[in-house]
Amino acid sequence: MTRSQLVDRFSELGVRPGEVLLVQASLRALGPVAGGGDTVVAALLEVLGPRGTLVAYTSTPENSSTSRLVTTMMRGWTPEQVSAWRAAMPPFDPDETPASPTVGRLSELVRTHPGALRSSHPQSSFAAVGARAEEITELHELTCHLGERSPLGRMYEIGARVLTIGVPMAKFTAFHLADLRVPDGRVRHYGCVVRDGEGGRWIHFDGPHLDDLHFQELGDEVLRVATGVVEARIGGADCRLIPMREAVDLAVPVLLRRRGTAPPE
Repeated sequence: MTRSQLVDRFSELGVRPGEVLLVQASLRALGPVAGGGDTVVAALLEVLGPRGTLVAYTSTPENSSTSRLVTTMMRGWTPEQVSAWRAAMPPFDPDETPASPTVGRLSELVRTHPGALRSSHPQSSFAAVGARAEEITELHELTCHLGERSPLGRMYEIGARVLTIGVPMAKFTAFHLADLRVPDGRVRHYGCVVRDGEGGRWIHFDGPHLDDLHFQELGDEVLRVATGVVEARIGGADCRLIPMREAVDLAVPVLLRRRGTAPPE
């Protein structure tokens, strides 16, 4: 596919000039694109126009002592191996630390795009390009992760939409915001490395327990009743354009019922 073809397809799907768009993409699912992922980013920015804003989740679960990715990696390690790994972990730098491969190549391309801004959270950052990039990324409290005082919370307030390109609802990042709106959520202890002068240091803090193992089932329920979702196939990818506010608002009562804190409808 060419840039002009992608521009046409994204426009036909319903991406609008001037909106805030969180993109979650599998470039592999999309298929061959002339110029690769850079062309996809360029096409999205062209459709959004100068008043629009493109956002990507640029998380770094590798910078953690407790993430599922790290604990799985460390299975069978000796205490000496764990100590060596901790000592070698580079500190998080919003301008330099790459986005995790687990969130897809497109996130890193948004992070490194000229003029991109990135939030400061050492484990769950977002990068944004466009008119409202600073507004979206400027507040990201350490103990909040993906709650109200994060770029995700700000995008909800703005009325952003989410474009998924070949990504299942099992990875729909905005559902974390719904999770954190349910009372009595679990809390866990986190550790990560942040910059301290010329080097780095480990810091530890308590924050909400983040888990996405229930997202696919939650997404299936939300999609059955959502009215603002648009679907289309672009290249080899099944794509969805989803209003973030509607998805989160529909997910919260589902989660409340599952946890027994709200009566069934």
